[in-house]
Order: sequence, then C-alpha cells, then structure tokens
Amino acid sequence: LLFLNQLQKDLEEVKELLTKATRKRLRDVLMTEKHKLELEIKNQPPPKPKDVAEEEKSSLGGYTVKINNYGWDQSDKFIKIYISLNGVQKLPAENVQVNFTERSFDLLVKNLNGKNYTMTFNNLLKPISVEGSSRKIKTDTVLVMCRKKREEKWDCLTQVEKESKEKEKAAYDTSDPSEGLMNLLKKMYAEGDDEMKRTINKAWVESREKQSKGDIPMDM
Repeated sequence: LLFLNQLQKDLEEVKELLTKATRKRLRDVLMTEKHKLELEIKNQPPPKPKDVAEEEKSSLGGYTVKINNYGWDQSDKFIKIYISLNGVQKLPAENVQVNFTERSFDLLVKNLNGKNYTMTFNNLLKPISVEGSSRKIKTDTVLVMCRKKREEKWDCLTQVEKESKEKEKAAYDTSDPSEGLMNLLKKMYAEGDDEMKRTINKAWVESREKQSKGDIPMDM
C-alpha cells in the first residue's frame, strides 16, 4: 500500500509538471513517464479489506518485511527465483508458503528470527503451470520453481519490465543528439527521488527564463 501511495504521488507530480511544460520534447518525456506510472499503478494488487489484513497481521505476529532482493535463472521448463534468507532451512516446512496463479506467485516466510517475509510477483511475462510449480528450501535460500506452460526463453520476469525495456529502447533509438539528451533527462527523472525531480524541474524553469530573456537561442 505504501508503494502504491508513492506511485500515486509521483503521478500527481508528473501531471502537475505537464500543466507547466510547453516544449514538445519535455511534454513527450513527461507523458511517457505518466503512462509508465499509470501502468504500474494499474498492475498493483488490489488492497485487502481492512479486517482481513488485520486478521492476517495478528495471526502472523511480529512484523513483516517485504523482500526486494532476489536472483533468477531459467531452464527450458522452469523459471527459478532465488531468495536469500539466513537460517530459513531451520524453519518448519509449513512456515514457507508459496501460492501460485497462472501469472503470479506470493511467497510468505513466517517467524524467521522473529520476523515474517513476503514477496509478490504479479503479471509474470508468460503463463505458468500452477500444478507444476513448487518451492524448495535450501541452506539460507528459498528457491521458487515456476513451471513454464510453454518451453520457451523468457527475456524478463514480468510484463511491466518488458514494456519498460521496450519504451527505453525506443526512446534511445535516435540520431538526434538533443533528443538523446532529453531521453537521458527522462531516465534521470523516472529513476530519481523527489530531490532529483525538483532539481530537474528547477533547471527546466531556469532554462525557460533564459530563453525568454534572449540569453540562449529558442531552438536549444
């Protein structure tokens, strides 16, 4: 929910910048970022009803940590996601749960050193077999095995990641140096924190002020 709120705040800021932007290239950059954020928000799982969420929280005890670090590999038949968790092999097997759907999975590790750990993957790039998927517990590692429905290579794990890569590739495929600079600005803005976004916005405003005073050519 916190991540979703951050995405919504970023989207609001991009929309506000769009109302101020007048140059086509900057508007294109902002529109691309707007569409990207809207797609990410759309693909977030719906929030659980408060009573269900509270019930789950109380049943788990301790506090829950969201897992962000992982490694992955693939074979002809499986997508393999490796999650490092020190001491996980000491837990009872039922404390490590994975729920699969055709395009997602949720991992829950309960009561590991007084904490619970979760990881969610939505919108997997291609469908997987729920029945053929499983998890394995190894020394300090949980291995999630997603059985591919079709034996083909995956370029990435999720549909959102694929679309993001395609947009970035298209954006940088240009022979216009100034357009390439704007694309770099877009990347910095998209990946930057609030301070970075304020800095970029300030530089844009100052550039517009110089243009209006005739300090630099209008076509720069």
